[in-house]
Amino acid sequence: MIEINLLPGGKRRQRRKGAAGAGFDLSALKALPAKIKDPYLIGGVTGLVVGLGALAVMYTTQGARTNKLAAAEEAAVKDSTNFARVLAQKVRAEATRDTVLRQLNVIRSIDEDRFIWPHILDEVSRALPPYTWLTTVAYSGTPQGTVNVVGSPAPAKAAKPAKGAPAKAKAGPKMDTGVTREEVSVRLEGRTVDIQALTRFMRELEASPFLSNVTLDRSELTVEQNKDITAFTLQMKYSRPDTTAVRRTPVTLSSAAN
Repeated sequence: MIEINLLPGGKRRQRRKGAAGAGFDLSALKALPAKIKDPYLIGGVTGLVVGLGALAVMYTTQGARTNKLAAAEEAAVKDSTNFARVLAQKVRAEATRDTVLRQLNVIRSIDEDRFIWPHILDEVSRALPPYTWLTTVAYSGTPQGTVNVVGSPAPAKAAKPAKGAPAKAKAGPKMDTGVTREEVSVRLEGRTVDIQALTRFMRELEASPFLSNVTLDRSELTVEQNKDITAFTLQMKYSRPDTTAVRRTPVTLSSAAN
């Protein structure tokens, strides 16, 4: 029996439809909009996308910040090392300066105090009035140069830095560059036949740049060689005047040529 296909292409379309269904099912795509309408799915997908974006931004930002902080740390370590070296040099220079300054002050104080006794005798003899004489001239105290004043505190040893750490300058106790001078007191005992002469004597001693705080410690009438006289005792302090108030004359020695 012979069959005639009056609808050409009908089977062909059926075969193509079957072939397309076997390769890719479009019904799943048609059902996708229905699934996307689910709010929980949309929220989950949106949260995932936002989280991934946030992680990417944070990773990039933290990486850049880490590199920046690493560079800043390296620069700070270099600066700290340089500053520690400069501070160590400063501490050594200050220690040397203080040592030299103390030595100069010691030399200056010894030079200024070596003429205490001549100054006292010169001022007393200049101020002594007529008909007045002294029986005792003494002073108490320690002039500079008779005791050891050169000793100074030893600087503290700096702790050793840890291995790999920059050296830090640790200053020891600051050296006292000043030199302590002991107070010198002067005591005069004498006799006078004129009480007004004693007043002038005290006034002249007070006007001296080397003597101060002149006080009358004792005054009494006595008889010596059948004469009434006044015995007195004066107490005063030796003053170290400013170097500009002291005039120094160089001593020259000349030898005759043979």
